[in-house]
Amino acid sequence: MVTTAEGMEFDLVVIGGGPGGYATALYGAAAGLSVAVVEKDKMGGTCLHRGCIPAKEFLETASVYRTVAGSNEFGILADQPTVDFSVSQARKQKIVDQLHKGLVGLMKGRKITSFAGTGTLHPGHRVTIAGADDETTEISGTQVVLASGSVPRTIPGFDADGRIVLTSDEVLDLETLPASVAVIGGGAIGCEFASMLSDLGSEVTVLEALPGLLTGCDADVVSVVARSFRKRGIAVHTGVQVTGHEPSGSGTTVSFGEGQTVTVDAVILSVGRRPLTEGLLAEGTGVEIDPRGFVTVDPYQRTTAEGVWAVGDVVNTPQLAHVGFAEGIVVVKSILGEPVVPVDYGKVPWAIYCQPEVAFAGMTEAAALEAGFEVLVQKDPFGGNSRARIIGETEGLVKVVAEKLPDGKAGRILGVHLAGPWVTEQLGAGYLAVNWEATPDEVAQFVQPHPTLSETFGETVLALTGRGLHIG
Repeated sequence: MVTTAEGMEFDLVVIGGGPGGYATALYGAAAGLSVAVVEKDKMGGTCLHRGCIPAKEFLETASVYRTVAGSNEFGILADQPTVDFSVSQARKQKIVDQLHKGLVGLMKGRKITSFAGTGTLHPGHRVTIAGADDETTEISGTQVVLASGSVPRTIPGFDADGRIVLTSDEVLDLETLPASVAVIGGGAIGCEFASMLSDLGSEVTVLEALPGLLTGCDADVVSVVARSFRKRGIAVHTGVQVTGHEPSGSGTTVSFGEGQTVTVDAVILSVGRRPLTEGLLAEGTGVEIDPRGFVTVDPYQRTTAEGVWAVGDVVNTPQLAHVGFAEGIVVVKSILGEPVVPVDYGKVPWAIYCQPEVAFAGMTEAAALEAGFEVLVQKDPFGGNSRARIIGETEGLVKVVAEKLPDGKAGRILGVHLAGPWVTEQLGAGYLAVNWEATPDEVAQFVQPHPTLSETFGETVLALTGRGLHIG
C-alpha cells in the first residue's frame, strides 16, 4: 500500500541520515529550505553508531589503560590494571545515545522532517519509503541528495559470522575481547583496531596485501607506526595475500602468503567499505553508477540526472565524515546559486587514531616528487619537545614538505605529516597552511605557545626558513 505523506513536496529530500546526509539537511534547513531526510536505521549513520564514534571511544579506553599501566613513572603507585570491556561497551553506548539524541533534537529544531525506512529514488524526483510495517510512503523534492553511505567489504572465504569472523560492525559490539586476533587489512581502520586490541591485551597479527601499512601516508610517518607496532609485539605481515581459514574449536587458522598460517580466536576484516546502492535507484532515474558501485558525480556533487546530487561514502571520494559534511555544504550552496568552491580532495585533513596517532594534509614527499616538484623537507622529532617529555610520549615526528624555489628557498607548503601524541588535535595549523598555499616564511611568523606539542610544527616550519631555533 502506497500512501502520500502530508506536505509531500519538499525543497530538498535527502536519502540517508549519516554524516553526509544529515549535514546536507542541517545546512539546507539553516538556509531556509524545506527538508526531508529518509533513514532506514538510526539518524547519524555508520559514523555515529558503528564507526568513528564507538571506535574512538574504545581507543580512548586503550589510552586510559596505557596511562594507568604507566602511572608508576609519575609517582602514582597503582596495581596493574585489568580490563572489563563490558564497562567500556556500556560507556560507548551511552556516548552514542547522547549524541544521537542531540542530533535528533537539532534536526527537529531546524524543522527537518524525518522518515524511517528505505528510500528509493524514482524518475521525476519521487522518493518512495519502504517502512517496517510493509507500508510505502511517497514524497518528492525539487532537489534530491543521495547519501546512502557504505557497508564493510568482505573477501572470499571469510563470511562474517559475528563470532570468529568479524567486520567493524561486530567488533564494536563485543562484550569481551579475543585473546588473539588476525586483522586483515593494514589501513587506517585496521591499524586502529590492531593498536587498540594490542594495548588492551590481545595478541595481534596484521595481514596486509600491499607493501606497507597505511597506504597513502608519508613513508616517514608509516615508519613511526610500524616501529611502534614492532615494539609492542604486534606482528605485521605486508605484501601477503590471505587465502582462507580453517575453523577449529573456538578459533580458526588463517592461511596467508607462501604457506604461512596463524591460529587466532578471531579474525577482523578491515579491507575497506563499499558504497551501499542496493535498492537506492528505480529504473529510469538517469543516475549513473560506475563499475565499482559508486554514484558518478561532477566536482560540485551533481549526478548525471538533473536536480539529483550525491555525497558521502556513496561517491568515490575519501570516506571521511568531514568530507561528507563539506560535500553537503557544496550541494546546498550550489542549489542556492551561491559562490562555492568544490572540495579539494588532495588537501583534506586525515586523522588516524592508532597509537601513535597519525594526521596529515596535502602531498607526501613521494607524491610531490612524482608530481614534478622539487622539494625541501624538514623533519622534527617529538623527542625534543618539552610537553611531549612531560606527558611521557616522545614517539613520533612532524614533517613538512615545501616546494623548492629556483633560488633554493622554500616556497608554498605542499604537505604536513604528523605522527605522535595528540597529533589529530594539532593538524589545524598545517591544514590551513596547505590549503592557503602558505610559505614557511609566512607561517613562521605565528607565535606558538610554550610548552605545547604544537610547538614542534612551529619549529619545523621555522627551520624551513633557514633560521631554526632548536633544529637546523
